[in-house]
Amino acid sequence: MNFNKDEVIGLLERLSNAKSPSGFEDETVAVVRDFCQGWADVEENSLRDALITPRGMCGNRPRVMLDAHGDEVGGMVKAIHANGTMSLVTLGRWPDGALTGQDVLVRNTRGEWLHGTIGVKPPHFVSEAERAARVAQPLILDVGATSAEEAREGFHLGIGEPVVPATRFTCDRVRGICVGKAFDCRAGVAALLLALRELAGRGDLQVDVVASVSGQEEVGERGVAAAARHFGPRAAFMFEGCPADDTFLPADEVQAALHKGPMFRYFDRCMITNPRYQRFVLGCATKAGLPVQTSVREGGGTDGGPVHLLDIPCVVAGVPCRYIHTAASLVALDDVLHTARVAVEVLSSMTPEVIAGF
Repeated sequence: MNFNKDEVIGLLERLSNAKSPSGFEDETVAVVRDFCQGWADVEENSLRDALITPRGMCGNRPRVMLDAHGDEVGGMVKAIHANGTMSLVTLGRWPDGALTGQDVLVRNTRGEWLHGTIGVKPPHFVSEAERAARVAQPLILDVGATSAEEAREGFHLGIGEPVVPATRFTCDRVRGICVGKAFDCRAGVAALLLALRELAGRGDLQVDVVASVSGQEEVGERGVAAAARHFGPRAAFMFEGCPADDTFLPADEVQAALHKGPMFRYFDRCMITNPRYQRFVLGCATKAGLPVQTSVREGGGTDGGPVHLLDIPCVVAGVPCRYIHTAASLVALDDVLHTARVAVEVLSSMTPEVIAGF
């Protein structure tokens, strides 16, 4: 199957630029709705899950749910200070120091996004005692207000409002490398949408394929359980933007490298992958000549965690992305496309008897 390169880049750009930290997934859902126009129906629940049903699915075959989460790591305004700056809480896990000096967008109470920065005390004002003790400097959320009154009345700022990095998507079309924010899991969302549309046009499937672009994964995989209860699938195929490890591990320990296809994990902190399902998926990829990688992860978790506890067998296809959970990560277009192609091969080969064997 062939995908239009310009369309794929445009889709990934819209998804990456969507400002959707956990709990505020509306912009991601809007991109999903637009992409699905004409061939699928999209519902939305209170957790900001986008629940997608292709119109060609008859409803009397075993149901398989695709899933990718639509949220990203971000922040929320915690307090407004007398000098006009703000403090924030993080939504999801950031590496130490990743936010320092980062330019951000802060939504105000009118729904406008204001450009600001995560400031930190300059070294000129750090005392020798603080430097020797390596005291962590507090993060300062700042859009330029000079008093709490100006922040509230002039900038219309308020607590509880979301914060995201101001990173804008770019793509080197010649080399197929994209740079942007939120590839965890917007790279997975892009692969899901491409695969789902392809599957919706297949008339010979032996399963009904539905999908969720679920909310609040970064704060504890919260939205996907509601999606699974809504659809009641017999099996699930999860997509992720997973951390590539090819820039910081020895070569013989690398398990998620760019340009080598999706990574399927056997183990992480939330799930031991169903070995029979995993074997089936890897066999489908091998038969189709598609590249895949496998891993055993000591940390991390995915939407597979809560879903497999509902007695729904899951596998997780991770699109390798360098430096996730920061303001700028990298992804290879060929990995996004290979992830979509593997999903299509798996779902095209799935039968009621195969599912019963999981």
